[in-house]
Amino acid sequence: MMSAPRPSLAGDAVRLTASLLAAFVAAAIGAVATVSNLDPWYAGLVKPPWTPPNSVFGPVWTLLYTLMGIAAWLVWRRGGSAGANVTVPLGWFVVQLVLNALWSWLFFGWHRAGLAFLEVLLLWVAILATILSFRRVSALAASLLIPYLLWVTYASALNGAIARLN
Repeated sequence: MMSAPRPSLAGDAVRLTASLLAAFVAAAIGAVATVSNLDPWYAGLVKPPWTPPNSVFGPVWTLLYTLMGIAAWLVWRRGGSAGANVTVPLGWFVVQLVLNALWSWLFFGWHRAGLAFLEVLLLWVAILATILSFRRVSALAASLLIPYLLWVTYASALNGAIARLN
């Protein structure tokens, strides 16, 4: 059985750059709401004792967005291979990116912690759907999203606790 030709090195570089760019554009859209509203609103909220310091969020999210971009690239590069339909997996990837950016606006931008909690539950489902659809194309790509799902699980609990406390 012959396999489809591998993408060229230049094509791989373009796909990797575009995948990382997509992830970090979502990060930037969310960051606009987060950075501009972090103080004093967030500082004034009652938070559970297991809330991490603000300095943890930037490095964690940077790593997660990088892993997301690499995962999308691994799936995208399989597009056109024998039997590899990547439209649905990459569609789920875009959905979860939109929900990811929207959460920052709901929580930080518009100070709607309760609504943000409901939305982050949708985000969690979209991430899981992305992982399951990625797994059909690339087990490695799916596994790269597991830390993201775990972090959003924790963030969901934190968001829910903040919404309840305030």
